[in-house]
Amino acid sequence: MQREKSKQIRQFILEQIRRHPKNLVSLIEKRFNLTRQAVHRHLQKMIEEGLIIAEGSTRLRQYHLKPIIEKEKFIVISKDLKEDVLWRQEVLPVLGGIPKNVLDICHYGFTEMFNNVLDHSMAKHATISLCYTVVDIKIEIFDDGVGIFKKIQKELGLEDLRHAILELSKGKLTTDPKHHTGEGIFFSSRMFDNFSILSGALYFLHNERGDWLIGEIEEKQGTLVGMEIDISSPRTVKEVCDKFSSDSEDYGFTKTIVPVSLARYGDENLVSRSQAKRLLARFEKFKEIILDFEGVEIIGQAFADEIFRVFYQKNPNIHITFFRANEQVEKTIHRAIRGRSESNQ
Repeated sequence: MQREKSKQIRQFILEQIRRHPKNLVSLIEKRFNLTRQAVHRHLQKMIEEGLIIAEGSTRLRQYHLKPIIEKEKFIVISKDLKEDVLWRQEVLPVLGGIPKNVLDICHYGFTEMFNNVLDHSMAKHATISLCYTVVDIKIEIFDDGVGIFKKIQKELGLEDLRHAILELSKGKLTTDPKHHTGEGIFFSSRMFDNFSILSGALYFLHNERGDWLIGEIEEKQGTLVGMEIDISSPRTVKEVCDKFSSDSEDYGFTKTIVPVSLARYGDENLVSRSQAKRLLARFEKFKEIILDFEGVEIIGQAFADEIFRVFYQKNPNIHITFFRANEQVEKTIHRAIRGRSESNQ
């Protein structure tokens, strides 16, 4: 019985340590009804086994997973550099022993993101960072180029850097359509448990819960892409790609999920037709669009009407659905949908 409880405590620590490095002790106390001394005994044993590390004094102590392997590689960008060669020579040897499905995801994410560095960033240098722990794998790619959000803003003529993040979230976005499909970031962000981009003064994160977060940071040159995945993840490349593919014979990237909250600038409410048109941009590239209203407290009738009536009447073959809408938002949407039949009478 005691051995089973100890096993549960260890597993809980490994699962929670990344999210709660500062308050891990109190979290374990409450979860398992343990004394502080008992919790410290469990943590100390895991430190001695080389699974975790502790940093700081007793009052300010933080706990982290101890890397099995850490690697950092500085790279000079040249025209002869190939992302698949970098994968085989610098990344693959570090990731020995992990499940094939997770390795495939790491392969996909790394090669897609480094190809973006080579083809789009105009960078002179890049740095690859790898961290492999008993629980997860983290891959970071930094380049000193123009910055991904600024590049998209300029090439597409967007009025705000945040608009670039909205367009990235939709997929099928590229500044070089002759050579790229614009699928790499879209699928990578959904394969990994956490996918982040820091560029310019903006920070963008997509996590396994489907949350999209944007924050402001101190402005820096270049782009930093971070990708994290749990070693025990059951996810596969095929599963993620299939989720956004058509069931018909063409079997292409035809479905997308769009976080509506990204259409806002700052704390503004989504009330106008111009805001709706910002959201609707490039929807014609898909057959099915699912709108995620998480974090949107209210929408205006004009905003809903432009999406669910006007756009529908112009594009009847494009299917738009929604989820995670609160009661007020849902009522506004249904009012716009009812307006379709009324306008045809």
